[in-house]
Amino acid sequence: MKYLVFGLGNIGSEYTETRHNIGFKILDELASSSSIFFEPDKLASRAVVKFKGRQIILLKPSTYMNLSGKAVNYWMQKEKVPLERVLIITDDIALPFGKLRLRGKGSDGGHNGLRNINEVLGNTKYARLRFGVGSEFNPGSQVNYVLGKWSSDEQKLMGERLQTTTKLIKSFVTIGLGQTMSNFNNK
Repeated sequence: MKYLVFGLGNIGSEYTETRHNIGFKILDELASSSSIFFEPDKLASRAVVKFKGRQIILLKPSTYMNLSGKAVNYWMQKEKVPLERVLIITDDIALPFGKLRLRGKGSDGGHNGLRNINEVLGNTKYARLRFGVGSEFNPGSQVNYVLGKWSSDEQKLMGERLQTTTKLIKSFVTIGLGQTMSNFNNK
């Protein structure tokens, strides 16, 4: 059984360690812990993890955040994976640093990547994992904050948060959305 897991972010070295690129960072952690590597492919960098009889296709869109829907739609069609076996991972300023929130549907919450996916798919009923990046910014400084680098305190906690998130992804593909939400939300 195939699953698509998209980590949202922006391509380019200037974005590598930014809050907005947590989706890429999480997929890099899962790939690294599985001893696999990403390869450039159409509209995304791609890697495949095998886990308990499942094929997990990890995708880091190369379309930039605001056009993520183009890559999501393309890979769903190419791999013939239904929406219920798709997981989108993104940053969320409404959650404290490291807090995880998995949902099976919902609004874009002001996130441009999710907004574009909603528009392209014409649907909001897909699993999305929001990774809290906090909201330690002054009014009008949101863009600089999400495109800013992690603080030293956040970096110290990042390893454990990434490990928990990769466990959540493996849970999603093996026991499903509902039980994974119960086991991991707000952890």
